[in-house]
Amino acid sequence: MTVQTRIDRAGCGCDALDNRKTLVSIDEALARIARTARPVRETEEIPLAEACDRILADAICAQSAAPPFDNSAMDGYAINTASLTGEGPWYLPVVTRIAAGQETQGPLAQGPLAQGTAAQIFTGAPIPSNADAVVMQENVQRIDRAIIISHKVKSGVHIRLAGEDMAKGQTVVPAGRQLSARDIAACAAAGAASVRVWRRVRVALLVTGNEVNMTGQPRNRAGIWDVNTPMLSAAIATPGVRLVDVQTAKDNRDALRQQIADLAERVDLIVTTGGISVGEEDHVKPALGDLGVAMAFSGVAIKPGKPVSFGRLGGAHWLGLPGNPLAAYVTWHLFGTALCQTLAGCTAAPSTRRHVVLSRPLRHTYGRCELRLAERVGFDGSGREVVRFDDATHSGRVARLPAADGVILIPAETEILPEGALIDFMPFYVS
Repeated sequence: MTVQTRIDRAGCGCDALDNRKTLVSIDEALARIARTARPVRETEEIPLAEACDRILADAICAQSAAPPFDNSAMDGYAINTASLTGEGPWYLPVVTRIAAGQETQGPLAQGPLAQGTAAQIFTGAPIPSNADAVVMQENVQRIDRAIIISHKVKSGVHIRLAGEDMAKGQTVVPAGRQLSARDIAACAAAGAASVRVWRRVRVALLVTGNEVNMTGQPRNRAGIWDVNTPMLSAAIATPGVRLVDVQTAKDNRDALRQQIADLAERVDLIVTTGGISVGEEDHVKPALGDLGVAMAFSGVAIKPGKPVSFGRLGGAHWLGLPGNPLAAYVTWHLFGTALCQTLAGCTAAPSTRRHVVLSRPLRHTYGRCELRLAERVGFDGSGREVVRFDDATHSGRVARLPAADGVILIPAETEILPEGALIDFMPFYVS
């Protein structure tokens, strides 16, 4: 397999084209989304267990030290290592038993562990005063009410110290974070039973196309089944987004203008599919123009999805996706998810793009950055991830989507890449 030099270009190369005066690059489009979108400002308090994938509005700080007290990391015996004088083995009476969640009882309730004695202790139980080590139960010999230790024990072994995980007042999870199960674990350890998050982004989906028929219903010879409505409804309705309305677009400019205006009063984002090219039957952009949309970009130098557009409409936002379903899905994944994260107040969304290795030579027509379906098929001898990919991109075909793990980003100026070349890969999901 041929080893290629790592790709270090700033973007996909689609801004290096003659058509850059009218189309923007992927990275420029994403930058304009970040600059233009206005995050929601309302917050809500929700139980911690329900907060996965929501955007944290207020930082979580530790309410107390964690752990809150010195405790045992093992089942065994708490001792004071100063008791192990001279040559072993050492015989230590066991004076008490301490379980997790149990306060010190018996002889230790009022005072420290006496020199030359031991306390049986279990994982998570508080270390008695004057003890400085825990000997694992496997490393002692138990005889009636005493133990025999045969080897020296280091001070501090198998003890978890108070505050070694987090100090009181420490910021554990910053504001603007999209909460994962890992973040929720840290919030719980910090003592947070609930968290304040930004409210969910309200989105409306407006699907255009007189040829579109509800899936499974009769259609004439000029009709097609509606792929975009169920596909985008599923893609949009994530934990941080509330899909409040799904409508079919009106088939004339005046009616569509009123339809969009009504939606803009109720939602943060209007997503349209189709109707954004320059044909006589494409009414979306003219209707938006009548309403005074402030266009951030109108077209991106990519395949599929070149017509994708974005702008502001008063207090609402508009994202225009192409009508072809693969193009609609890819552009939603690329731009729609980034837009919703910005609207939801996310300030720390990690990039999922990474380099992978081509399983075979790749050919590409010079001119536009291409997003081509790809699936992960394993690793090469150097441990690098290998992808298998389609020969071409067809914006209206979705039969290959279920097998695809994401898309490879083929730079605009690329014509041929050999087997083993490194290329950018954008997964459809985080793994």
